[in-house]
Amino acid sequence: MTVSSVHPHRRISLALACSALMAAAPAALAFQGAASVAEQDGPGTDRLIIKYSKASGLMPSTRGKQLADNAGRRHGVQLNHWRQTAAGAQVFKLSRRMGHVEAESLAASLRSADATIEYAEPDRLLQPLFVPNDALYSQQWALFDATGGVRAPAAWDRATGAGVTVAVIDTGVRPHVDLAPNLLSGYDFITDTLVSADGNGRDADAQDPGDAVAAGFCGTGTAASRSSWHGTHVAGIVAAAAGNAAGVAGVAFNARVLPLRTLGRCGGYTSDIADAIAWAVGTPVAGLPNNGTPARVINLSLGGIGGCGTTTQNAINTARAAGAVVVVAAGNSAIDATRATPANCSGVVVVAATGKSGGKASYSNYGSNVSLAAPGGDSAGGILSTLNTGTSVPAADSYAAYMGTSMATPVVSGVAALMLSANPKLTPDQVASLLKSTARAFPATCSGCGAGIVDASAAVAAAVGAPTVTPVPVVTVATLKEVEPNNTLATAQVVASLPVNVSGSVASNSDLDHYRVTLAAGQSITATLTAGSNSGFGLAALSSSGQTIYSATGVVGRSQQVTIRNSGSSATTLVLRVLRSTGTTGAYALALKN
Repeated sequence: MTVSSVHPHRRISLALACSALMAAAPAALAFQGAASVAEQDGPGTDRLIIKYSKASGLMPSTRGKQLADNAGRRHGVQLNHWRQTAAGAQVFKLSRRMGHVEAESLAASLRSADATIEYAEPDRLLQPLFVPNDALYSQQWALFDATGGVRAPAAWDRATGAGVTVAVIDTGVRPHVDLAPNLLSGYDFITDTLVSADGNGRDADAQDPGDAVAAGFCGTGTAASRSSWHGTHVAGIVAAAAGNAAGVAGVAFNARVLPLRTLGRCGGYTSDIADAIAWAVGTPVAGLPNNGTPARVINLSLGGIGGCGTTTQNAINTARAAGAVVVVAAGNSAIDATRATPANCSGVVVVAATGKSGGKASYSNYGSNVSLAAPGGDSAGGILSTLNTGTSVPAADSYAAYMGTSMATPVVSGVAALMLSANPKLTPDQVASLLKSTARAFPATCSGCGAGIVDASAAVAAAVGAPTVTPVPVVTVATLKEVEPNNTLATAQVVASLPVNVSGSVASNSDLDHYRVTLAAGQSITATLTAGSNSGFGLAALSSSGQTIYSATGVVGRSQQVTIRNSGSSATTLVLRVLRSTGTTGAYALALKN
């Protein structure tokens, strides 16, 4: 069996232990494992993302820590471990905020000094992309205007978005009366309370508490701003309820919106956004419940200046592999969109903004990476959607017109939802191709705006007639509740198939929970153990005869992860043991997958 594992406080001792365990393990088992924990500078950043090679372990070695400390001193900062991302990279908090140029210089120093680093990059603060327009328009011209609209009414004869979930990764949402019928519960992914403004870190409350800031709050010279309610506006464009004799209608008014809160005061960190992208499509994220409503469309009305980071690209790859279309704003800086991220990432549908004339909006980015355009509004008319009247904290429901590529992007996300509602078997590449091939010609100048203006009617018609392609299978994760007695190897609870999420509880210091799994030749199992914030639960792996293959004590508030591979030529039995090491007793979750 081969095992791989990482532990934030035990990296050196664990490496020695692994070496000894390999020698003691049966011939069929090899160990390979780790216990895991969790040109415009803008507001800068106070974080770095570092991914260490698997061979060196997920956390830095003693020498790696020294090299990181030395690089930090040369730049006048200290690096302190913050958390682990869903993809296994480490986020380090800096002792002061840096501009992105300086932060990239620090990342380059780390990469050149330590060969065990796969990549290091600034954890960029990305911003919601919109240009507020205080005028309130009484008509949703973007849906039906003959010149600048997207021809949505004709598309609604074929599809309304029913059966499709759209993840809106943004500032969260307000429970607006015109959104509530289509809102899923979502999740708050913001880890920093300074950004979140809700008094806590990650939790199941995706409601937007407001992102207002005073002058200088986001860095010296930054302006004061009112709460934007940006996510509420974006969500309304996608799927505000229709046919209720009130408010506005979303492009895909029968789709479901999964609000994932990643943007708060001053914007949102790349590492939080990447975790939200992965979780949106059903990928497990340590410490979080699994997402039971995976999204087929992901809307990213956010961005910043700079290259596409590895952290973001990996998350997008994960989403696409799960069958989701990722729709991204081109940006509002009137520059080449190849300089804007995540618009310059691979595999995304990039959306520029047009005005009522059908020509390029003055603020919209443009370029070779733009896929197509959609109404984003201009001085002749904004995009009307759901909002809130609060200037700082939430107040009453309202409607208002905004303009920006942030508004154009959910128009395309809504059309993609209509297409998938009409033909759920479409792949992400098919959706992207059909969006572009059915786009209508620009009625006014829009250089660098892609294939044309999105045409909802033509796109849905093409989706209905598209050839059948076997969709990416969606893996359903079973659940298993611990059943006592399972305190010994002989009474170990059998796990019949993977993947499975086990829910259990350690009732006392002497309570041991055992789970029996059969691994075929060449098969591997990854076990992720998560307990309450006051518990430190240990995890061990044993052979059927009771020989220890892997063992790690718990750390209060930290998860553990280990991967074990059967490198033998025949099936073997593995028993996983959960026990209390430190902290309080209580509940735990044990996620098992191949």
